[in-house]
Amino acid sequence: MPLFSAPTASTVVDSILFRDAFGTAGMRQIFSDVALIQRHIDVEVGLARAEARVGIIPAEAAEVIARESRLERIDFDHMREETDIVGYPILPLVHQLVAMCGEAGRYVHWGATTQDIMDTAVALQVRDALDSIDADIRALRSILADLAVRHRDTPMAGRTHLQQALPVTFGYKAAIWLAMFDRHQQRLAELRPRVAVVEFAGAAGTLASLGGESDNKEGGNKGFAVQEALAQELGLGVPATTWHVARDGFAEAVNLLALITGSLGKIALDIMIMASTEFAEVYEPFVKGRGASSTMPQKRNPISSELMLAASKAVRQHAGLMVDAMVQDFERATGPWHAEWIAIPESFILTAGALHQAKFALGGLIVDEARMKHNLGISNGLIVAEAVMMGMAPHIGRQQAHDVVYDACRTVNEHGGTLADALAALPAVTQHFDRAAIDRMTDPANYLGLAPQMVDRAVALSREQSPA
Repeated sequence: MPLFSAPTASTVVDSILFRDAFGTAGMRQIFSDVALIQRHIDVEVGLARAEARVGIIPAEAAEVIARESRLERIDFDHMREETDIVGYPILPLVHQLVAMCGEAGRYVHWGATTQDIMDTAVALQVRDALDSIDADIRALRSILADLAVRHRDTPMAGRTHLQQALPVTFGYKAAIWLAMFDRHQQRLAELRPRVAVVEFAGAAGTLASLGGESDNKEGGNKGFAVQEALAQELGLGVPATTWHVARDGFAEAVNLLALITGSLGKIALDIMIMASTEFAEVYEPFVKGRGASSTMPQKRNPISSELMLAASKAVRQHAGLMVDAMVQDFERATGPWHAEWIAIPESFILTAGALHQAKFALGGLIVDEARMKHNLGISNGLIVAEAVMMGMAPHIGRQQAHDVVYDACRTVNEHGGTLADALAALPAVTQHFDRAAIDRMTDPANYLGLAPQMVDRAVALSREQSPA
């Protein structure tokens, strides 16, 4: 096929080359043009049915609107051309639905405004997208719990400021990752009722279009009844007030995605550093050719982790954009709303892609326990200097123990050997400890604190949150 006739895209989320690296087919489908227009139709049909239920429009008209308003009858080219002129897709859509429905077409979009339809459609998309993210997080938590249990007692060097600090276990590290996603799952459940809500309020959000001119009481206006019926039709909640210009729900959703991808970015950074040649402690699953270099045959680059980190940076930017878009003027915004059209779909697609990469990378993560043990020993015992100091303190006092161990560490740094050897040469040590005791104190595997027990607690709490 000639290049000029091949399908093309200009962003990674739709690129024929990169779309499956940065997203998933399922999430792209939720936010596709076709799916969005179908959601617009769903809202228009739901509105007609809701208004028929409360006696606003004839039931027969609602039946015709529901039957005749079909996606396959939409002229997409004409709709695009008219959208370019109008600036929004709803009036162009309504024109076509009216034509499809004949006499009943007069009741299409009754009492609604463009943003009612668009916001409710996006609420439906976000609801479905959150279901997908929820399932991905659940699967990832299962992977992390298994990883934590499997390596509960696998000792490795804990690092602070990129320097070896104290021994930990790899299971402890995985348990910390797990706990982050336990919290994200809780946040998602708490968020859902705030964002999966209907928006139907009319031109200025007062539902005035569903009451007579002289009606100034709620009893003369059936707007609330239509709102509730529409919400029931679509499976959404009912808001306390109009949210045309109160965008905290959608902003919260995208900022939750920033938290999720931020946690993925942290995991990715850990993996990438641990997979470096000098560390060589973990590797992403082997797939022939994955992570290969065009010039260096020996390379095995951590591709999934790199994609996770990139997604975290992009979603973070969109989260800021969504917060900025909350600053809207009066009862209808003059621009910030449009920024959401960019941020919401891309954020969900990037997050889905990052979760997909995480499930692949962590689900088949290769853990080199022998290398972790080797790295734990490269400081010649200095990594457990604190353990020795605390072990000696009851016998000679904490400060004197600190000074003795400090001198032993200097000996190792300046003359080589191990911390155990240096300690065994000091009378202040040998008068209280024999060589076997010194060896036990300087064995990193004996100074793990409560790291293994923390794994047990984290996994138990996670399973309690999502019982099998």
